[in-house]
Amino acid sequence: MEEKKQIRKMIKAKLQQLTDEEKQAYDKQIADRLYRLPLWKSAKTIGITISKEKEVDTKPIIERAWREGKTVGVPKCDPATKTMVFRKIQSFSQLESAYFGLWEPIEKITDEVKGNDMDIMVVPGICFSKNGYRIGYGGGYYDRYLRHVSVPTISLAYSFQVMDSLPVEEHDIPVQLIITNEGVIRCNE
Repeated sequence: MEEKKQIRKMIKAKLQQLTDEEKQAYDKQIADRLYRLPLWKSAKTIGITISKEKEVDTKPIIERAWREGKTVGVPKCDPATKTMVFRKIQSFSQLESAYFGLWEPIEKITDEVKGNDMDIMVVPGICFSKNGYRIGYGGGYYDRYLRHVSVPTISLAYSFQVMDSLPVEEHDIPVQLIITNEGVIRCNE
């Protein structure tokens, strides 16, 4: 979809302009808002990706989850089938660099976390609409995964990544909450 490509390109350019200082300050504001959510406080198991480059940094969030005794599941993608499973990691040494510079769990030393066992799933994206739709990286992994799993979904984003609306396709599945450096957006309320 051409319009999605243009939006993706525009937001990626804005992300590149973020200074390290801004990024660190925003990441902390976003993480602090996440930790205050009752959903986070009560969650025993979370699904979350390992952030890369200019995404909101998830490593401190994962470390906090471990300190709080939560189980952390990280996705392992299968590019051949365009599917993914979440696998439990207890340290960053259980990760390996996969395609596109993504860090994924090493299968031999991690166990699967079933989708319906997760209390929260943090869903990545490049940009979001206020009603929870997102433009991701174009693989469609999350939309496919979320079709079969019922779990509260949260996205972490810088405020400039949130727009009033986005082009939506039939297979797109919205997230329920978007946490930005400026506040928490409850989608579809």
